[in-house]
Amino acid sequence: MRILLWHVHGSWTHSFVQGGHEYLVPGPPHGIGLAGRHWRAREVDPSEMDSAGADVAVVQRLEELSQVPEGVPVVYLEHNTPSMPAQQHPLADWDGVLVHVTHFNDLMWDCGGTRTVVIEHGVVDPGPLYTGELPRAAAVINDPVRRGRIVGTDLLPRFAPIDVFGMKTEEIGGLGDHDLPSLHRELARRRVYVHTPRWTSLGLSLLEAMHIGMPVVALASTEAIRAVPPAAGAISTDVDELVRAAGELVADPALAREKGRRAREFALAHYGLDAFLRSWDALLKEVIG
Repeated sequence: MRILLWHVHGSWTHSFVQGGHEYLVPGPPHGIGLAGRHWRAREVDPSEMDSAGADVAVVQRLEELSQVPEGVPVVYLEHNTPSMPAQQHPLADWDGVLVHVTHFNDLMWDCGGTRTVVIEHGVVDPGPLYTGELPRAAAVINDPVRRGRIVGTDLLPRFAPIDVFGMKTEEIGGLGDHDLPSLHRELARRRVYVHTPRWTSLGLSLLEAMHIGMPVVALASTEAIRAVPPAAGAISTDVDELVRAAGELVADPALAREKGRRAREFALAHYGLDAFLRSWDALLKEVIG
């Protein structure tokens, strides 16, 4: 298949383009193109989109719908959680297919009569990189000042010592943005991964940390309750409980390694790349007809 898609979420796209298809990624001014990513994909100028001969388009933002060449079937991918459970999706009662990345999002969005499908995340396995040599916690949060309580920025100091990675984390004394391989290497050196978002879609960095073999402590909110088994570390809405669990893991390298092993086993079984790609292949073939 020739699949037209915009580069919106880099980590998700990194997994999606691992399939055996031709991926067409619009460049400026209507997209950011490959943005330096070494993907097996082709950046196309917007003027070339009609002639590129796409078989199907995966759209992730409303403004992209008008840019899809006429006659090309469309699947809409919704990454986000609604701001409230009663919020109606902009494509409610649409005659296409809307894909959610988590069951929680599917539950909470009011999509009316639109057909919805859940295709859970799949992660390119970085391998069991975990060493846990640094007795510190780690977290990955983009734009922590602007997003604030939504991503639990206010909770991070309670898990000190903690190193926070991600875009604009320098504003809170964090370590900034990293490319994916270096991020994985740096995370793997920390003893425990902390997941503090109160109300966001499931972050791929949490699943990547589990793939690496990190033990995790996570707020039991949104989809995390499905993604993090207690055997992988700890999951709770009691922040004091999570702080204690993180402290125990930092203080006990052997316990941390064992919990991390279980985290990796669970992540490979439930968020592996093969199942993700098979699910997308089946849906796109159906839509193309």
